[in-house]
Parts: sequence; structure tokens; C-alpha cells
Amino acid sequence: MNDLLSKYPEEIKKILAKYPPEGKRSAVMPLLFLAQRKEGYIREQALSEISQILDIQETEVATLVGFYTLFHDGKAGSYRIQVCTDLCCALRGSEDFLTSLCEALEIKPGETTLDGLVTVEEVKCLAACDKAPMYQLQGKDGISYHENCSVGNTLEMIEELRESGTQKQEETK
Repeated sequence: MNDLLSKYPEEIKKILAKYPPEGKRSAVMPLLFLAQRKEGYIREQALSEISQILDIQETEVATLVGFYTLFHDGKAGSYRIQVCTDLCCALRGSEDFLTSLCEALEIKPGETTLDGLVTVEEVKCLAACDKAPMYQLQGKDGISYHENCSVGNTLEMIEELRESGTQKQEETK
């Protein structure tokens, strides 16, 4: 228990210091990012710890994890491709794009490629409806947005990620 408190006591103090004591619940999102930072997802234990730190219900913390696409409650590939399939994007072909991409990668939405590199997820509203199909790519290097996509150029991008990962592994040998 108290994994966050034992691992990051100083960072938690700094985060909480930014908010008045009566408004400390506002620190929930920075604490969630802190909990997610190392493993790329938020463990259930962290939800409990954050709720205790902020004196709020665990379900309030879990709701944020479920709502925001930048928080994750489970392990995934090194990269997450999150395809927006909201109505406007669907009208521009995003659902077909998602289906075809997953078929090409031999996975289903929410699954990870066999090499552990990419998890493809369906999300709602990434605020680029007029440029769909589009996705956000989350990975070690941050977040990038890709608009007016095709399955072909997305597969090319994935292959570049594979190649850059292979090159980095060879350099460390």
C-alpha cells in the first residue's frame, strides 16, 4: 500500500502545494499522470491512494481515468493509436479506417500487436472532425496527431516505429 506516497513523496508535495487545502481535489489529474508515468497505465491501487490523498471517492478518480483518453487503466503496447470514431469522423470514414487498420495488423480494436508495439483503440472526439480519419499517437516521445489518414500511410508510420525501435536496440548492444 501507499506505493505512490513511498515512490514520489516530494513530487506529491509539490503537486499539492499548487492548490489551496480546500481545493486539493483539483490535484487529481496531475496525480493521475504521476501514477501513470512509469508503467504507462494506472493501477487500481493508485486510484485508491489518490482518493485517500485528496479525500474524495475512488469512483470519482476512476471516472476521470475512464473519460480522458490520456489516462489508461491497463497495459498496452509501446504506442497507442487512438482513432476517433465520433459521428462526424465516422461520416468521413473513420470506422472503416479503424476496421481496415485492425485487420491489417491482425488485431481487434483494444488489442495489441503480437510484437507488443502498438495498441489500437477507439476513442471519441479528438477535435479534428474535418480532418478524419485521424488518430492521436501516444508513446515514449509524447503525443502526436495524424490527420487525413489512410491505412497505407498509418502502416508505413508503424513500420518506421518498428525500425527505429530495432535500431535503438542494436545501438544498446
